[in-house]
Amino acid sequence: MKIKIDKFVLSIIATIAIAYMFPQLGTQESKIPLNTISAIGISLMFFFYGLKLSPRKLIEGLKNWKLHLLIQTFTFLIFPLLVLLARPFIQNEEQETIWLAFFFLAALPSTVSSSVVMVSIAKGNIPGAIFNASISGIIGIALTPLWMGLFVHDVQTDFDFTDIYIKLIVQIIVPVVIGLFLQRFFVKFVQKHSSKLTIFDKSIILLIIFKSFAESFEGNIFSIVSFLDLIVILIGVILLFLTAFYLTRFLAKKLHLNYEDQITAQFCGTKKSLVHGTVFSKILFGNMASIGIILLPLMLFHAIQILIISIVAFKMAVIKPDSD
Repeated sequence: MKIKIDKFVLSIIATIAIAYMFPQLGTQESKIPLNTISAIGISLMFFFYGLKLSPRKLIEGLKNWKLHLLIQTFTFLIFPLLVLLARPFIQNEEQETIWLAFFFLAALPSTVSSSVVMVSIAKGNIPGAIFNASISGIIGIALTPLWMGLFVHDVQTDFDFTDIYIKLIVQIIVPVVIGLFLQRFFVKFVQKHSSKLTIFDKSIILLIIFKSFAESFEGNIFSIVSFLDLIVILIGVILLFLTAFYLTRFLAKKLHLNYEDQITAQFCGTKKSLVHGTVFSKILFGNMASIGIILLPLMLFHAIQILIISIVAFKMAVIKPDSD
């Protein structure tokens, strides 16, 4: 089986390379108003997200509560607890920043599109995947800042819950709600231009990544990350993903979920959203100098989750479920 390299992953690599070559374009002194563009882009992203959400399907999805409870518990509780286990081993400020980046990754909601696509390929419970991937983003708006608020003050003294939630409400919640109300009028528009909206979403993500890394390169922040640190981060990301991947399957079997629900739990419960990650990082960390490092584990995790789950999904599509 031939595995294709995800084009978006390649786009991220290219964006980081451009940020390295032209870091001055992403700084506060740049003539290009990237802050304004990204802020408007974020609001539009979540407006379109609201247009895509189906209230009827979300209500119908509530019936499969064991599956939903497992996925959301794993996404917002077990994932952060796994990273918390490493906190006692932190020895200096640089390690604190790297650990915070991992914790930020762990506190994020699940991704929507790739979770549903992979569950579909593996012949899992597609409605369950749609429900959990959608509701995860909504829950994350409340829970991710709460988790981060426990530790961000250690490296950033101006962390303000009031300001954070005002930004979340204005840039995310209000656009989602407006999108939900207008959905019935624009449902055909969304279906017709779905691929174009996906390109728009990815473009905004790349813009945020560019600005974050440009600021970090301009401030020479990555000088505190050695090659050994990068190897450790990569190994840590792989271990975190594999632990989550097999633990969700184990727990799904213990809960006696059927085979289709096991697939959905394993795929949705282990994914982390690069969309929410880039948006939340801009809101939670603002102009924090080390924001590029904060996003590094998330982008590595994004690439690894796509690679591994793509392979597993195609294999599951041709393998019959076990008798258990």
